[in-house]
Amino acid sequence: MSEGPAARSRSIRVGPWRVDVAERPGVPRPVPLATLARAVAAALDAAGAPAPASIGLVLSDDEELADLDLVHLGKSGPTDVLSFPLLPPEAFPPHDGAGRPAASHADPATLGPRFVPPPTGRLHLGDIVVSVERAAEQASDGRGGQTGNVRWTTRDELRLLVTHGTLHLCGWDHAEPAEEAAMRALERRLLADASWPDPPSGA
Repeated sequence: MSEGPAARSRSIRVGPWRVDVAERPGVPRPVPLATLARAVAAALDAAGAPAPASIGLVLSDDEELADLDLVHLGKSGPTDVLSFPLLPPEAFPPHDGAGRPAASHADPATLGPRFVPPPTGRLHLGDIVVSVERAAEQASDGRGGQTGNVRWTTRDELRLLVTHGTLHLCGWDHAEPAEEAAMRALERRLLADASWPDPPSGA
């Protein structure tokens, strides 16, 4: 990740989950951090992630996402969200469209030395990096949502992106039509279920 001034960091606990949020310098905060943490937690619950666990959420900009996209995926130009899972898909329950039988679900502690829980017993599932800059632009330009043609709030776009990124950490993907349909359906349900109001400003 790009070097420079230190990010602001904060850990937010939601049920068995700890969301470690890092905000890059100069990146605006259009949505309360607690709102994004609850979106992450709801996706972890829905995906059956092993608990207790932590997850990293980095709020960044187009420049950093473009750098990461080039280094890790060989793609040029910025993207909106990238996920860096630490556990294999087999560490999570099977889901619709994944093409993986239920018998393939494994306890993370049995997956070898790399996945033995730390002494605290809290696994780190991986990290999500989101471009707040791109989320705001997509939302206002009508290039947001699952279909890339929705005009809505930056709040809604960021909630979708962190939900999408979290599901990727939990073994979900959209390379095949059946799994993409299942992933999109779950995202819609999670966004619709999130009827709670934003916490007080600055949270």
